[in-house]
Amino acid sequence: MTDFFGDITRIEYEGQDGNSALSFKHYNADEMVMGKPMRDHLRFAVAYWHSFAWPGTDPFGGETFQRPWFGDTMDHARHKADVAFEMFDILGAPFFCFHDADVRPEGADFAESTRNLNEIVDYFAAKMENCDTRLLWGTANLFSNRRFMAGAATNPDPDVFAYSAATVKTCMDATHKLRGENYVLWGGREGYETLLNTDMRAEMDHMGRFLNMVFEYKHKIGFKGAILMEPKPQEPSKHQYDYDAATCYSFLQKYGLEGEVKLNLEQGHAILAGHSFEHEIAVAVANDVFGSIDMNRNDYQSGWDTDQFPNNVPEVALAYYHILNAGGFTSGGTNFDAKLRRQSLDPVDLIAAHVGGMDICARGFKAAAAMMMDGGLATAQATRYAGWKTPDAQEMLSGASLESITERVLRDNINPVPSSGRQEILENYVNRFV
Repeated sequence: MTDFFGDITRIEYEGQDGNSALSFKHYNADEMVMGKPMRDHLRFAVAYWHSFAWPGTDPFGGETFQRPWFGDTMDHARHKADVAFEMFDILGAPFFCFHDADVRPEGADFAESTRNLNEIVDYFAAKMENCDTRLLWGTANLFSNRRFMAGAATNPDPDVFAYSAATVKTCMDATHKLRGENYVLWGGREGYETLLNTDMRAEMDHMGRFLNMVFEYKHKIGFKGAILMEPKPQEPSKHQYDYDAATCYSFLQKYGLEGEVKLNLEQGHAILAGHSFEHEIAVAVANDVFGSIDMNRNDYQSGWDTDQFPNNVPEVALAYYHILNAGGFTSGGTNFDAKLRRQSLDPVDLIAAHVGGMDICARGFKAAAAMMMDGGLATAQATRYAGWKTPDAQEMLSGASLESITERVLRDNINPVPSSGRQEILENYVNRFV
């Protein structure tokens, strides 16, 4: 045990009448909803990078956090792991996620960085034998170091491509060893800043080849988890090739990967792309590539990715409604890709942020489940599209031609009258639950 969290003990469910600032008011892990415990529906994960590696910087200011594990030694890395697993226990978090650079110090070269990673992975494995927290997914940080300033898989320098490929291999090995349920490919700088010096076709082809090598290796080592690709539209690049769910799906189709890859969708990235979170989830579901989510929010008055903890119940409820409507999570889950505000300095702030996020998600999820069981939205949608069940409508989707359809329009004197979409009524319906 460390002394970082002082006398904070495991967070308990008290219900809405509870007075403790550090208790769950809505998240009851054991509560049965639609046939299984809430913990198995939500599958919460703690993000190692924001919770334990982020120093409190922003574009205009430096470090505000002064954590005792901040340093470049393996002792610091082990101390960080001790605090992390202590927090997992306090929260009762079933999962965590990490990048390689979050958990180990950077070595003098690739070989030393790999040795550092493998040592920490063994340290994690020993800890996981004595706790209930598992690995939701691992990934590689291919964006922070200056070597990645022009991208990783899309870098014009083939040596950077090679270094990136080797890094992903080591991170896949680490994830496989820890029995991770997914592996995430996040191209933080896979895009361009100007087309003046960019060969877009070459960069996309290189990225496609990179992803195909990932799948070749996945099958070679027998990794059973899902490979997840995470869309992000911009920031830091002017344009990124994994802009949103639809762009990612198009990319996967072009390089023959649509049957292999699922998407890890982030609420904040959806907003940056000009979408809602429910839209991105619905696009992924419609194309059979939904995998997992990073739950957070952006400040709507800022034009960048603020990665705040969620606090908007209606947004969360609609996101989980689409997830439930698609059958719920399989190997994916709810990862809190969220960080404290720079002025939230104390250890208790880190616990409180996750408690609040878990409660918001639980409130939204229960509202989504109630809407699913009530069936009002499904009924309204089925009614709106009922005309497509008729034989004539079905024939238009199968064997009809423009000529035959035109003949029917003339023969039956088809003269459509618009019907209401009832948007306000449906919005009022949702408000009954949230």
